[in-house]
Amino acid sequence: MIEGAELHALGLGEAEERVYEALLSDRAPDAAALADELGMPYGELEAALVLLRDHGFTLPGPPPGPGGARPLPRPVAPAAAIRTLIHRRQAELHLKSAELERLRLSADHIAGRLGAGSTAVGGGVEAVCGAEAIAERTAYLLASAEREVVVLDRPPCPGGTATDPLFETLVEALPARGVGVRMAVRRDGLDADRLRILTALAGRGVRVRTATEVPTRLIAVDGRVTLLPPADTTDPAASALVIGETLLRDALLPLFETVWDRAVPLGCTGGDGRVSEHRRELLGLLAAGLKDEAIARRLGVHVHTARRRISGLLDALGADTRFQAGAQATLRGWLER
Repeated sequence: MIEGAELHALGLGEAEERVYEALLSDRAPDAAALADELGMPYGELEAALVLLRDHGFTLPGPPPGPGGARPLPRPVAPAAAIRTLIHRRQAELHLKSAELERLRLSADHIAGRLGAGSTAVGGGVEAVCGAEAIAERTAYLLASAEREVVVLDRPPCPGGTATDPLFETLVEALPARGVGVRMAVRRDGLDADRLRILTALAGRGVRVRTATEVPTRLIAVDGRVTLLPPADTTDPAASALVIGETLLRDALLPLFETVWDRAVPLGCTGGDGRVSEHRRELLGLLAAGLKDEAIARRLGVHVHTARRRISGLLDALGADTRFQAGAQATLRGWLER
């Protein structure tokens, strides 16, 4: 989550953002002068420069001059830096997805040899076989939730049901008893019925986002246990995986957070689950660096209306500045058509 000026989704904090914006505006000739300009301890500036370099936001600058002053690195254009970081995150996500698929295939193989029911796979992994057993285990896990349930969902394979009514009933009851719920749902394949159900869940306190990429279905409870439902809901021999705390902490929760950070809040999308055109147009005008008055003229509205829309857009993105809004919009794919 983004709090204040932090760009958590990009791995950058307030110090890094201030330094990066100063580099973009060429506000100082060297590192010492930049530390003075920002009122920042030199050690903190050094740490911020290292983090910006590691995240691909800067390139090496010129060699030190005759006076020994440390030159500043060259800033990479924001769009290029953010897209590079997105590609890195996507590669990490695909690797995690491949690991989960190998784990699922291994569990299906073992479950197929040992028969129906619950089967220990080893390493804190259990295979649950059969639709009835999977439904019972899902209901038990949701009923045991005390703090938060997180869900990755994607449209089922052909022949599957559009949604599980029992699952939706169990989920919508969680906020009423103080359990937070976050759902990231793959955008492609959403139909009107599914959108109606998701909107109803959002109205009951479930936080819902839509994402371009959701590599697996997942239900995690209180950060301690997770269930991976079968990819093929029509296969009677399919199995779900129940995975314990170590694997959950090291792979599955980071996977969820990666998808969540890139997803679009449901309230910010149109009827097809995509970002509405007026928000996309506003983002484009902000990215072009236009002032409020120019944006109002382009939109054909009063400047106060334009400012309200800009404020609403920043709130939806959890951003305090226009730079943060552009970064978050790029990261979440809001500018992609």
